[in-house]
Amino acid sequence: MTDVIKKTMENLEKNGMKPFFVETKEKVVPLIETLVEEGSSVSNGGSVSLKETGVIDLLKSGKYEFIDRTGLEGEELRQSYIRTFGCDNFFCSSNAITENGELYNVDGNSNRVACIVYGPRQVIMVVGVNKIVPDISAAIKRVKECAAPPNTVRLNKKTPCAVTGHCISLDRESSYICDGCSGDDRICCNFVISAHQRHKDRIKVIIVNENLGY
Repeated sequence: MTDVIKKTMENLEKNGMKPFFVETKEKVVPLIETLVEEGSSVSNGGSVSLKETGVIDLLKSGKYEFIDRTGLEGEELRQSYIRTFGCDNFFCSSNAITENGELYNVDGNSNRVACIVYGPRQVIMVVGVNKIVPDISAAIKRVKECAAPPNTVRLNKKTPCAVTGHCISLDRESSYICDGCSGDDRICCNFVISAHQRHKDRIKVIIVNENLGY
């Protein structure tokens, strides 16, 4: 474990979040199985990291009551979001984690950040070491350069960053956290920083010593 990872985990703990560390992505599912009771309700936000680590397959395995929104539209989709908001275990990743133990997440639809902030009894994040940054300023830049552009491509969104590979705000002399494009396909709509947590250990962060997701 590097000094940066150790510092990040110590600060997550100070901020009321429970950190875990595993060396490889193959270690993620066995750890989660110790944290989640069989038969409990589970759901997830969109996440490449969850797919890469096998977590999505675990959620669909039949061991849990999986709230799956795949293929749903309209009112059915809305109801699945409402059920997810009250589930026992919500799984996602984080766009960035600072060495100060803060989580930084940017969403378009924002069902993910809503569940991170409040709702599910337990939030379990699976995060690769590539998402650890020094501070919030670096986290903001990371989303504009490394997270949002490939996600717009993955989601087939027609945004400037899908073409250029970076947010248009970075081409300006000065920009701020919310600066960006203004089209209907924009995925950077709500910006959430999770700092000190009142509900101690509700958010659990599994840091994987590999690069995962965007």
